[in-house]
Amino acid sequence: KQENQIKAVRGFIAQGVDAILLAPVVATGWDSVLEEAQDAEIPVILLDRKVDAPDDLYMTAVTSDTVYEGEVAGKWLVDTVGDAACRVVELQGTTGSSPAIDRKAGFEKAIADHPNIEIVRSQTGDFTRAQGKVVMESFLKAEGAENICALYAHNDDMAVGAIQAIKEAGAAPGTDILVVAIDAVPDRVASSADPALAGG
Repeated sequence: KQENQIKAVRGFIAQGVDAILLAPVVATGWDSVLEEAQDAEIPVILLDRKVDAPDDLYMTAVTSDTVYEGEVAGKWLVDTVGDAACRVVELQGTTGSSPAIDRKAGFEKAIADHPNIEIVRSQTGDFTRAQGKVVMESFLKAEGAENICALYAHNDDMAVGAIQAIKEAGAAPGTDILVVAIDAVPDRVASSADPALAGG
């Protein structure tokens, strides 16, 4: 939770640490605590995720290009389905997090010129396997497996949970419902031969 992260950062500032490494759970709401770190002359380095704050409030951000990741996922789906109609369900990451925002934007950019590909349902799975399964179950109940062409998950953990739900619904992931996801978590890498898990 962001409030726990802010409390921890303020604790580090009070301790007078030499530097703070922060993987912000959401993108907004960091200005005040970053200003406090700056006033204390403690450099803050962002890891994995970005924040919506002035660049001068943190030293640097060590991240991947999450918009590009979404574009790669979208391009894979475009290349895979061709001109066939494809109804997509989307498992978003944590609401307000920069990877969720960017991976959605990148995917939508990649499919924008392909009207045959349509996102019909989109909901957060909070980047977790358990929520990925729960949300995919709701998608399957609402749409029916036969009416879902593909699942786009913002990370592999949610995809692995969703694959469980697809199997339990009697459908074949990778055949009946294509699955494209991002991150290459260990379970995903171990299952790299599984056609249900595409992307990277």
